[in-house]
Order: sequence, then structure tokens, then C-alpha cells
Amino acid sequence: MSSASREGAYPSFPAIFARGGTSNGLVILRKHLPSSVDEWRRILYRAMGSPDPYGRQLDGMGSGLSSTSKICALAPTDRPDADVEFTFVQVGIKDGSLDMAGNCGNMSSIVGPISLDEGLVKVPSITTETGEAPLGSGYMTGLVRIFNTNTSKIIHSRFRVSGNPPRYCPEGDYEMDGVPGKQSKIVLSFINPGGAKTGRALPTGNPINTLTLPDGSAIQASLIDVSNPGVFIRVSDLGLASPEALDPAAVEASPQLKARLEQMRQAGASMMGLDPKTESVPKIVVVFPSPDTRQIGGVNIKCLALSMGQAHKAVPLTLALCLGAGARMPGTIPNQLATVGGNPDIITIGHPSGRLDVGTTMRDGSLLSAELHRTARILMKGDVFY
Repeated sequence: MSSASREGAYPSFPAIFARGGTSNGLVILRKHLPSSVDEWRRILYRAMGSPDPYGRQLDGMGSGLSSTSKICALAPTDRPDADVEFTFVQVGIKDGSLDMAGNCGNMSSIVGPISLDEGLVKVPSITTETGEAPLGSGYMTGLVRIFNTNTSKIIHSRFRVSGNPPRYCPEGDYEMDGVPGKQSKIVLSFINPGGAKTGRALPTGNPINTLTLPDGSAIQASLIDVSNPGVFIRVSDLGLASPEALDPAAVEASPQLKARLEQMRQAGASMMGLDPKTESVPKIVVVFPSPDTRQIGGVNIKCLALSMGQAHKAVPLTLALCLGAGARMPGTIPNQLATVGGNPDIITIGHPSGRLDVGTTMRDGSLLSAELHRTARILMKGDVFY
């Protein structure tokens, strides 16, 4: 599991530091962790630099943001429908908690490439656009089927590979908002993503519910569970003087607004049958009206999300997937506020750092799959001391 430092008594474990989408964190082979998940906390929270009352994680690998305080634990699997399995861990910055209630779509994008490169995939599926390809014949596409233990859902990850044996190739010309530069595209297909935590895409069966808050006031919300559960509310219902100007900085500058949004999130969690004290699920998403969306151009719906009590500077990937699916569910708040695009199967979401396309495949009103595009890169490999 761990080893002692050659220069002292600090224990350590091998890990990879990587970016996945607009997040980064540690990727660890599960064989390097204790067999019991209950024993992970004493290792992982210290590795990330938590708990930190200053909220900076200076003494670890985190950097004081919910999007950079993440861990993925990978392992082989015997499942016939998957090549590898992984558990996502959100590490609490100030309290050092390990939250494994939901998945992270952004970090999911690095799981396939690392699983292939580290030999966790026994028989990789390698193809070209025209079919099977001889190994080493330039750029090819690898497919890794991933089982996420947090949600018990399958993700298909397709990405560029090269060489013999094939290895992940990050070189490419795909550019995603929120990340500088161009790299190869990673296509994530979430298979049957509805009901990841509650068993139903609409946990209450209703497209819109009324949440009662501690002060007795009420607000409408759509409670949707696709890939990860979300509480979706209209920005116009927040009683703000300039709702169209709401951005992450404005949220962070208003403790009162953050506290009220947390009350809404907890009320939605209770109505969905989830633990309201679990910060990671559900997340709350503020949705903007159609006129604000049209001003951006080429966007079907605009949102601002909160993650772990912080206003997100982009959008959590699983929440984007949930929002994109919700926009196609009749009667929901996202469906009411979304503008009609040229391709009904693609929902383009505007967020504080740009835009993101979510592809959805529906049949008879049911969501069969949702597709997202990301980039990812390994930043460092070595030992993490804790």
C-alpha cells in the first residue's frame, strides 16, 4: 500500500496527478490503498492537505477549490460490461471529509486513458474510423468501458491512442472552454444515466416541485437525477435586483445568497430522498431565462452551478449532463427556459467559462445515453507523502 520515505518516516503511495476536463486531482490504483474503504480517510485527506481552516490546502495536493480537491481510485473488474471500475472521492477542503456520494464527470475523462496506460484493461478495443487497425499504424481510437461504483453506471470512454502497445495520445486539435490550448478529444458516453442515485430521472415523478424553506417561504424547483442529481431553480425566483448579472463572483460576495441557495439544495435533497447534509449531491443549478441565453449566441440554455458550497467557474460535467437531459424533459424548468436549436439531440449549455455541448439519445421519452466531450492530460507521476 504505502512506503516510508528514504529520508524520514513520512509514509507515501504511488499516484498520478492529472487534469480531467476542468478539474484536476489524484488518480490512484486501488491496490495502493487499504482494502477497506473505511481506512481511506486517514490517508487521503492528508494527501490533499485537508482539513484546512484557511481553505487553501497548502500542505497537500489540493488547491482550495472543489474542482481541484478530487481523487479517483482505479481497479480491474470482473464485470462483463466493463473493462475497469473506479471510485470517485471528493475531499472536503475545510473538514477533510471524504464524500463518495456521486461521480465527477470531468475526472471521469482521465480514467480510460490511465486505465489503458497502466495495464488495467486486459483486451483493449482499438479501431480506426474505417474499422480494425493494425497496431502502430498512426492515430487510432481506444474504447474503455468504465463502471463507476458511486452511481453503479457504465461510461464508455473513446480517445486517441498511438503506438504498439497502444497508449493514450493527448495531441490533437480539440479546444474546450475553460482549458487553454488544444488537445485530442475524449468522448464520454453515459449509458442509461437516469436515476443514478434515486432510481428515477424525475425522483418525485413531477417535472416541477415546490420547496418549502426554513423561513416558511417557497420556491419552485425541478429535481432531476441524470448521472448526478440536481436541483434546478430559476434565477428570476431569487428576488435579485439584477438577476441577469449573477455570476460566480456575485455569489461568493453574498453569504446571504449562498446560505439561501444551500437551504434550497437541502430542501430538494430531502424531497429526493437523499441526505441533505451530504454536500456533493444533489448540487444546485441556477437557470437563466431565454432572453439572457439568446444574448450569448449559439447557446440553448445558460446556467450557474454551485459545487460543495462554492460557485463553480464553469459547470460540473455531470450537472451539465443532467441539465442537458432536463432540457428535453417536458415541463421541467430547464425545458421551459431552453431555446430551440437546429439539432434537438444537442443541447449547448452556456456557463461562466464558455459553453458545452451535451448530446442526448431519447427513445419513447426515456434517456438511453448522454454524450460529452472533454480533454485530459497526465501532469505528473510519483509518490504522494502524507
